[in-house]
Amino acid sequence: MNPIKTKQIVLFLFLSFLLVAFVNCGKETVEEAKLTYAPEVPPHIDRTNEAKVVVNMETVEVVGRLADGVEYTFWTFGGSVPGPMIRVREGDNVEFHLKNHPTSKMPHNIDLHAVTGQGGGAAASLTIPGHASKFSFKALNPGLYIYHCATSPVGMHIANGMYGLIYVQPKDDLPKVDKEYYVVQSEFYTKGRNGEPGLQPFSMEKAITEIPDYVVFNGSVGSLVEERAITAKVGEKVRLYVGNGGPNLVSSFHVIGEIFDSVYTEGGVLANQKNVQTTLIPAGGSAIVDFTVDVPGTLILVDHSIFRTFNKGSLGMLKVEGEQNPNVYSGKQEDTVYLPEGPAIQRMVTEVKPKATTKSKEEILANGARVYQSVCSACHMKEGQGVQGVFPPLAKSDYLNADKNRAIQVLKKGLSGPITVNGQKYNNVMPHLELSNEEIASVLSYVYNQWGNKGIMVTEQEVK
Repeated sequence: MNPIKTKQIVLFLFLSFLLVAFVNCGKETVEEAKLTYAPEVPPHIDRTNEAKVVVNMETVEVVGRLADGVEYTFWTFGGSVPGPMIRVREGDNVEFHLKNHPTSKMPHNIDLHAVTGQGGGAAASLTIPGHASKFSFKALNPGLYIYHCATSPVGMHIANGMYGLIYVQPKDDLPKVDKEYYVVQSEFYTKGRNGEPGLQPFSMEKAITEIPDYVVFNGSVGSLVEERAITAKVGEKVRLYVGNGGPNLVSSFHVIGEIFDSVYTEGGVLANQKNVQTTLIPAGGSAIVDFTVDVPGTLILVDHSIFRTFNKGSLGMLKVEGEQNPNVYSGKQEDTVYLPEGPAIQRMVTEVKPKATTKSKEEILANGARVYQSVCSACHMKEGQGVQGVFPPLAKSDYLNADKNRAIQVLKKGLSGPITVNGQKYNNVMPHLELSNEEIASVLSYVYNQWGNKGIMVTEQEVK
């Protein structure tokens, strides 16, 4: 190519670059926020400049699962409880679009605790069904903030599920981690007692007296267990963004089997505590916790106000995979029975009024499955396999299958003293569970029709 012509082309390209740079100089970067649903966290923001961030969010009222066999009409941001997580960067200009779905029965708005301004945006975003509102704010203060609906009656809107988290990523970023997760605790107040099946309406009376039937992570019982558990590998550093939607209770957030390396209390961006076992998270507040997982196993996320966890639902799992490290944790070295709680502590209150039913076999077994999962599986395990030497198996159980009337009496009165099941001796205590006749008939029918057992049904008449 002619050298003169080549120089002309290079000069043309250079001038073109300068022209584009000049035109764009002073133009604000515009991007749409990527919203994520729990337990996923929006991706890290890598840019170092401020930007205009557009947030699009919809309020919609939906019927969904609160617990096995229990449904609830949730009022939601984005169709989920908690609502989607938002991530912006300190200094960003946020343009917020709130749309209220035409099928909604209520007006809704949003109060973001990250907003400096009247009502956190509540008045500016009040939106009737079938309409949309727009307002803007500058993300002045970095940190992790709750957002919630603030339409009157405020407590009812929050209690029905309208909350979530917005993270204003600081310019001076937090240390990098390998995994990030989004967890929000909250409570629900239902007309029926915990576990009562069917569509449960909201109870204002229970909400005012602050006696919830359910305390849960991420909107429902079991939302973070088994196949829905969050995960990590040995050696990875995990960060949990934890919120408390309330509307009433303070959370004693704890991870069984782990110690928080750092805690950013109350959602601030200063790690002001290290080596923390349990951190308090107020209603309408948040915290960020970091920790490195050192050994494999299942870590249990709980509210350490512990009856909320084992009787109302605030239990999640973090499953850690990797190589064992006996220098850190040995696993079991002796096989002895650990029974810290007496039977009086373990007494459980029946949740369904005793009454005769005319349910089909399928309905009885479905009810039995619900009772089994909520009452029995903690000891006898999900698949009835039990714990050798501690909790007898119900799967292919010769003790169970040999005598139906004996099994009924065990559920009615409890059991103590030595027994032998499938050739293994057990000497433990099964507490009196205070189940209704219907629940006993249903759960025994369910167990008899599972895991290789004899497949018989138990009637309420036989239980009486």
